[in-house]
Amino acid sequence: MIPTLNHDSRSKKSGYYAMQAEGVNVAAVPTTLLSNHPRYPSLRGRVLETELVADLLKGVEERDLVDEAAVLVTGYLGSPGNAAVVADFVERALNRNSKLVYLCDPVIGDDGRVYVADGILDVVRHRLLPAANLTTPNQFELELLSGITIADAQDLRAACAALAGTGRIDVVATGCTLADTPDGQVETILCADGQLSRFATPRLPIRPYGTGDLLSGLIAAHLAKGKAMEAAVRLAVETIFAVLVRTQEAGSAEMRLVPLPTRKP
Repeated sequence: MIPTLNHDSRSKKSGYYAMQAEGVNVAAVPTTLLSNHPRYPSLRGRVLETELVADLLKGVEERDLVDEAAVLVTGYLGSPGNAAVVADFVERALNRNSKLVYLCDPVIGDDGRVYVADGILDVVRHRLLPAANLTTPNQFELELLSGITIADAQDLRAACAALAGTGRIDVVATGCTLADTPDGQVETILCADGQLSRFATPRLPIRPYGTGDLLSGLIAAHLAKGKAMEAAVRLAVETIFAVLVRTQEAGSAEMRLVPLPTRKP
């Protein structure tokens, strides 16, 4: 089972649905109720009140779900207040269940732009990442969090080491284009103990929102089912690419998570 703290819009639910599709039970706690991903031109709904989020998290604890869980995932936080109560919950959960694997998806920004409220970055950097076993930033987020511009594999190792500080954290860097990335490809790179495992796929001419959330959810699901880290990342990347191919073929702006039924002749 996986407790997940995330955004409750359509694109963010992609990770939740993917975990369920992989046969994993999920206890989902929303931090916002929004009509769509924040990067769209318009947005409806609202960030949930901090008191409500804290109350929902208390309910998760009262039902002993933390004790049963294998993986804890945090994603879009919505407000600095929500970020703080989520960080408090993560601390309590890890103290309560020493076997819990914590995956922190930073969800801070992309394409050179931060799209979260002031104060959230500090909570992610100083409270969530130091507690995490695994984090899944895109290349922009990794550069922002580490303070290192990433041009090649050596830079990426240095950025991941900066995130770890004096501790240890595995990093899955997404949407990477390094100096030696083949033309027309994009990479997802796992950095574990300074060793890189690189997974390249063709760069498709589409960019649907929510792919990072889907990747994090799939990795978490595979880890919960006992897969080793590298295998979990590889399987997640393969699924993401299949979804993107299906999305491109459908001409859709939203990810096609479920294949369309085959029409009978």
